[in-house]
Amino acid sequence: MRKGKRFAGWVLSAVLALTFSLTACSDSGGSSQSQTNGAGGKEEPVKLKFSFWGDTIEKKTVTEALKRFEEKTGIEVEPMHVPADYLTKLTTMVAGNVAPDLGYLSSGAALSWGADGKLLNLAPLIEKDPDFKKEDYLDQVWYEIAPGNVIGMSTAVEGYGLMYNKDLLLEAGVELPPTEAAKAWDWDTFVEYAKKLTLDDQGRNALDSDFNPEKIRQFGLQYDPYNMMAAVVSNGGNFLTEDGKGFGLARPEAIEAIQKLADLMYVHHVSPTPLQTKNLPDTALQTKKVAMTVSGNWALQAFAEQDFNLGVGVLPKLKESNTLLDGAPTVIFQSTKHPEEAWLLYKYMADPESVLPLIEGGLWMPLKKEWYTNPELINKWAAGNKAHPEGYTEAYMKQTIENGIRTPGFEVKNLDKINALVTPALDLVWTGKTTAEQALKEVEPKVQPLIQGYYGR
Repeated sequence: MRKGKRFAGWVLSAVLALTFSLTACSDSGGSSQSQTNGAGGKEEPVKLKFSFWGDTIEKKTVTEALKRFEEKTGIEVEPMHVPADYLTKLTTMVAGNVAPDLGYLSSGAALSWGADGKLLNLAPLIEKDPDFKKEDYLDQVWYEIAPGNVIGMSTAVEGYGLMYNKDLLLEAGVELPPTEAAKAWDWDTFVEYAKKLTLDDQGRNALDSDFNPEKIRQFGLQYDPYNMMAAVVSNGGNFLTEDGKGFGLARPEAIEAIQKLADLMYVHHVSPTPLQTKNLPDTALQTKKVAMTVSGNWALQAFAEQDFNLGVGVLPKLKESNTLLDGAPTVIFQSTKHPEEAWLLYKYMADPESVLPLIEGGLWMPLKKEWYTNPELINKWAAGNKAHPEGYTEAYMKQTIENGIRTPGFEVKNLDKINALVTPALDLVWTGKTTAEQALKEVEPKVQPLIQGYYGR
């Protein structure tokens, strides 16, 4: 699973208006902040439980946001931070009928639980809420089980791109990666520059005929091949075929892209193998173990705390320039006794203002479209701070809204069971034991019976 995610914020007048609306539609006949105790006739405060994961910064920011919501609305919120084994704990809680009211959830669990009726359909709440417009949010963030059955949206947007140590590229005489999609490096250019930035223990780069691939002291690139879908789609492929009936990764376009990623490790020697990656520190860019890396937006938070000259650019392309979009959803559980109040909190946490420190700090990208187009809002998070270096607004922000493609986790049915076969097959490719064509063609007959198409279509 990827990092954490979420957002929100409101001016006080909007909160008061929503609270008034809640009062009018409360099932209990009481206010939005309380419910009637049948035994004594006394009103008790409505209390919501919000579950989430994340590091220390995320825990602090989300907890503070929940506290502000509580102060503005009078609705009590209990933060439930689960730093490890999150899905295991949530699964146990759901099975025991003691699930939180709302919270983070992995995409695979969200889709399967939504299909099983364990998550609230947000569509009716959206339709009757005059203050919420679905079109105000990025089209790519929504999770739908079927038309009219919306189980949530990404907690945050996570786009991918190139991040690099600018000083290393300048020293090697390598041009800086383009920040505009129209100027994205083609694959051959990308590989050539990665070779020029890959050095052995004698300082020879991978273009040198005497280069020793057994003793690399600086890799030109660190590319986690499990983030392969941007390359696959860039080459005209996809996880499933367009009609949702076939195994897209076994098609020629996908096979070619996956093989090119493996070749970065075993043919060109510019990117570390999985085994070599284990020995690289989190400070690989800063300590000059790696010159460039392909990573998601969340990495900016950590890089901003390191002392090196960070640069960003768009991903290299095969045929079309794109970026991969990730983002596990926030959901409301079907078992909540307070769906309207939970919806109020859901909206609050989906507003970038509510968790702005996580956005301007580099961990998240906003859900709302206007935060990518309004200069005043862009300046609040994507410019003028260490976590968002020069070129970010083009390479990540603009690329996200114009060329962002979603991971299969947003819409592929039965994905967990399919991946239980596909992941071990790809492991053989990433460890250099077989070719992409051999691995994917061999697993295709086993995968085909598990394919059920796409959610939301």
